[in-house]
Amino acid sequence: MPRSSGLHDLNLILLLLMSNCAPLTASEAPKPPVATKIPKKIVTHSDQRVDDYFWLREKTNPAVTAYLEAENAYTDAVMAPTRPLQEKLYREILGHLKETDSSAPLQRGDYFYYARTEEGKSYPIHCRKHGSLEAVEEVILDVNQLAQGHKFFQVAVALPTVDNQLLAFSTDTTGYRQFTLQIKDLRTGKLLPEKFERVDGVAWAPDNKTIFFVTEDPITKRADSLYRHVLGSAEPERIYFEPDELFDLRLDRSLDKKFIFLTSESKLSTEVRFISAEDPKGAPHIIQEREPDHRYYASHRDGFFYLRTNYKAKNYRIVKASIGKPSKENWKEYVGHDPAVKISDFEAFQNYDVLAERFDGLDRVRIVDPATNASHLIAVPEPVYSMGLDINVDFTTKVLRFYYQSLVSPFSVFNYDMARRERTLLKQVEVPG
Repeated sequence: MPRSSGLHDLNLILLLLMSNCAPLTASEAPKPPVATKIPKKIVTHSDQRVDDYFWLREKTNPAVTAYLEAENAYTDAVMAPTRPLQEKLYREILGHLKETDSSAPLQRGDYFYYARTEEGKSYPIHCRKHGSLEAVEEVILDVNQLAQGHKFFQVAVALPTVDNQLLAFSTDTTGYRQFTLQIKDLRTGKLLPEKFERVDGVAWAPDNKTIFFVTEDPITKRADSLYRHVLGSAEPERIYFEPDELFDLRLDRSLDKKFIFLTSESKLSTEVRFISAEDPKGAPHIIQEREPDHRYYASHRDGFFYLRTNYKAKNYRIVKASIGKPSKENWKEYVGHDPAVKISDFEAFQNYDVLAERFDGLDRVRIVDPATNASHLIAVPEPVYSMGLDINVDFTTKVLRFYYQSLVSPFSVFNYDMARRERTLLKQVEVPG
């Protein structure tokens, strides 16, 4: 069967190194398999093309399996002289990875959430601690146990309710990004009866019993439907379908937990709908109808939407609009457009605005006090680097979580006190050797 993309990349590197190995003679050289040509006409927008290898998409076809196994056998034969070098390179790469490690803890209410890995195990273990990082560890998802009996396993979403009593998590056992959503009661460790297929984005309402999720089309894999489900009810309710095949759906919750945002997004345009999280049974409402080449994204604070938009602003600007009248004709300038600075992201905290910017080809993070409009940049120690906003879940905090790395500084996660302008390192990836 087909190898992983990482192994294919390694094989490409090793092929370049084969000049250091004894070459095969013409008689010894294995012959590559040749795929049968079965012409298939494909017509798209009146344009016709012929794909001779369309049949290789048929995963359940024994001929496809046989061909892929022949390809793998050919690869093994060609790469046989490099096996000692492959093993050496693998051990060298592994020597630079810390197998027993943990992620930067993320505080949600009274709990600290993190994931850790153990040497010799293939998957992470999701954990939390109550009250402090010195408390007893509670394992909430051991992916190694969940993966038993599966050739592939991945957890995409692991999202607790606001009260930290339930956990929504999605898993894929196919490798085809086809996720099943389940809900675990963290008080008892048992799974609830709800199970939903082909789920993409997930968001909880603050009532801790209403969950929103986006599903994908089984053929096109386009995220096109938004569902709402109240725990214990018979079936989820589809409350929006995206009819335009160029658009996918993305689901978010505002930092203050007041709104659920549903963003319809294509390559060049977006359209945002909102649902009051305090009235999760309500219908979605549009902020601004979609337009060609217009992209905008929403945040919320104190009854106003703050919209990062490229309307008349190639590098984006921030506008402000009331919930009752959010459409474009009611927008008021909040952060003006700067042709030299791109606004890559924006977050509205209770007492601070945070802008992720790009200037002279470099990332930077700007902190703004809305009361005084005074601003400052988070200082960085190196001339070339990458940084940006990490996961932030507390609307009222004065502490921003951001990431930073460079060619000489490993990936790091910091807490930044926006009032004192002080940073605290939460986690830096350790590179052994």
